[in-house]
Amino acid sequence: MFEQNTLAIIFVSLMGLAVLLYAILDGYDLGVGMLLPLHDDKSADTMIASIGPFWDANETWLVLAVGLLLIAFPEAHSYILKELYIPATLLLLGLILRGVAFDFRAKANISHKPSWNFAFKLGSWLASFSQGYMLGSYVTGFSTDTFSIVFAILSGLGVCAAYCFIGATWLVMKTESSLQEWSISIAKKALGIAFTGILLVSLTNLVLNPEIYEKWFTWTVGVFFLPIPIVCAVLFGFCYKALSQLQVKPDFGAGYPFILAALIFVLSFVGLGYSFFPYIVPHQITIWESVAAKESLNFLLYGAVIVVPTILAYTVYSYRVFWGKVQELRYY
Repeated sequence: MFEQNTLAIIFVSLMGLAVLLYAILDGYDLGVGMLLPLHDDKSADTMIASIGPFWDANETWLVLAVGLLLIAFPEAHSYILKELYIPATLLLLGLILRGVAFDFRAKANISHKPSWNFAFKLGSWLASFSQGYMLGSYVTGFSTDTFSIVFAILSGLGVCAAYCFIGATWLVMKTESSLQEWSISIAKKALGIAFTGILLVSLTNLVLNPEIYEKWFTWTVGVFFLPIPIVCAVLFGFCYKALSQLQVKPDFGAGYPFILAALIFVLSFVGLGYSFFPYIVPHQITIWESVAAKESLNFLLYGAVIVVPTILAYTVYSYRVFWGKVQELRYY
């Protein structure tokens, strides 16, 4: 039905969509987990309730992304997971810890609840930092020199800040009164750290990779893609302004900061994807070199055409049903 190069574009696009949606959707609930207060049980319950209907389903996009990498680009899958075995293991441990803690915090003895809150918070930090470390390691081509390791660690902290930023904007949208005010304050602080992190990663890529510099600053391409970082910076400014206005008028568009944060994630992801395309392993393996046989992918495409829209439809429906300010989370 489709030629191999066309299939490579289709499947890398589907994989990119899955990674982007995971970063936005699971990013905000990881951010909420990292921000969970350990000495304010009422606020912790409200924050958990805000992500209760969504957090588990959000991880579906991670499973889909890894699955698409395995079936469509098996050589790259083997290489990437071999290089990222330890952080990937820590990521899974963090997600498992979050899953266990989410249920046990409500079902265990009341005296154990603070411990499970801490476990949920720790799992969120571990999963977020692992993802950032993996991103930093990926950007540097999985180098193991001192600079690359330090960069990966800083990238891990940067992703934690970005998730706290979008998580705080989620709480601004979903909560009220003192918790909303606290979330606005946290969002403004995390916004500054996230902006600095994105700026440093972008500059590092331009300095260390002449190919990326040429892609961004050649005349033909610059007309279309150079506005991306400019628009991204403007969105940071708009988000800060919206948060400042909410401090004065709490009912003024509480959802705007979250929407702007999501758009920042989208533009950052598009910029990163453009920088490395067509490499699926930076400067080593392209999508054309690692794509699976066209016979297999043409067959699997039928499944993707059904599965991806189904997950999208379920996601949209669940958010529509549970939209609005958070209500008390109950376990039956």
